[in-house]
Amino acid sequence: MNVKQRTIKAPVSVSGTGLHTGQSVTLTFNPAPENHGYKFRRVDMEGSPVIDADCDNVTDTSRGTTITQNGASVSTIEHVLAALVGLEVDNVLIDMDGPETPIMDGSSIQFVDAIKDTGFIEQEADREYYHIPYNIHYSEPDRKVEMVAMPLDDYRFTCMVDYNSQVLGSQHASISTISEFNKEIASCRTFCFLHELEMLLKHDLIKGGDLNNAIVVVDKEVDEEELAHLARIFNRKDIKVAPQGILNNIELRHQNEPARHKLLDMIGDLALVGVPLRGHIMAARPGHAANVAFAKKIKSLIKKERSRKHIKVYDPNAKPVYDTVEIMKILPHRQPMLMIDKILELTKSHVVGLKNVTMNEEIFRGHFPGTPLFPGVLQIEAMAQTGGILVLNTVPDPENYITLFLKIENARFKLPVVPGDTIIFHCSLIAPIRRGIAQMKGVGMVGDRVVVEAELMAQIVKRTNTEEA
Repeated sequence: MNVKQRTIKAPVSVSGTGLHTGQSVTLTFNPAPENHGYKFRRVDMEGSPVIDADCDNVTDTSRGTTITQNGASVSTIEHVLAALVGLEVDNVLIDMDGPETPIMDGSSIQFVDAIKDTGFIEQEADREYYHIPYNIHYSEPDRKVEMVAMPLDDYRFTCMVDYNSQVLGSQHASISTISEFNKEIASCRTFCFLHELEMLLKHDLIKGGDLNNAIVVVDKEVDEEELAHLARIFNRKDIKVAPQGILNNIELRHQNEPARHKLLDMIGDLALVGVPLRGHIMAARPGHAANVAFAKKIKSLIKKERSRKHIKVYDPNAKPVYDTVEIMKILPHRQPMLMIDKILELTKSHVVGLKNVTMNEEIFRGHFPGTPLFPGVLQIEAMAQTGGILVLNTVPDPENYITLFLKIENARFKLPVVPGDTIIFHCSLIAPIRRGIAQMKGVGMVGDRVVVEAELMAQIVKRTNTEEA
């Protein structure tokens, strides 16, 4: 049975302080329509710019994950996104009146609780998962980072951390399904080592930090004077080192809470792929930079597979919409300038044409005869003739009209075309035809590879004694 998308029932807000900026911020989760995904909106900025939660928009991963679009940024988004993924919410618009999400207690649990309180609405559209098709690897040898996504009909995570620390040691965390997130992962807080805390304080980089929203691992010898100094900074009566090797400001919620929090960060960062995943994600020593790079690798694979899905296989034995003789009744072109052999598909908004490239064509007598290549300019001409069939199909007597080029934009030649290749051209209207002017996007493919693409503008005109196209 197909799983439906869902959003939240009503807006719900949480307020707090940004960890690094120290700014107070209110974050509001709003219901959103089907196929909306996760988007942030900076309501404190002119025009309220929207930022898509997309790995291609990531601009910084140094102290959390930051995304930027439309002149606006939001940072430390991973805990918010992890809460949404863990609750299996598909569509939400997140309003913020500041540049950084509130750190809250350093975990996702307060976001989870707020969203759960408002409830969920099932939507009409199906949730479209991306199923990991085979093992996808990512590594950073210098940092000893290893990540792999493996096929699985669920969403499972396994995470290992090892910081070469006698206190922290090696830790593992895992969930066998995303439904375990709320109980096992959501409440796990961020952590840092004492030497990192001191550096961040020295450079004024955690203006919103206090000892309530992070686990501080004591990885060095520390005397009473230094502990007293930290107590003064964080306005505490005293600070001690607990037996577990952490500052005694908080108690661990799980023995392996740091590893569980790293798993939480992974879930939030991989939400930037943009679609819900099905697979088993395993990672050793992950961090925000690696998580985002891995998300980009998965997204790139998705884009390639989606482009292949749009490739239609045409039966060479099927009767075409127009053969060469019928094309010549519509287009004024004749050999050697008639570039289309068949029209395979024709609707009001798109057309598909076929060009067989053969060594017998006159062009190869002079165009690199020793290394014959079908010229790019003629690929554009063939694409335009295909589009001309689409345009002329809008008039009742196409034989009395021709199409004239007005503009060619964004032409790109991706791969060489040689004799023996068959190019299939897809031309689609970008906008409705107005006053005889058509704007089209054309793509030429050989097999499953794009060889040429361009945007074309043409005009329908009456034929005269001097025909041109």
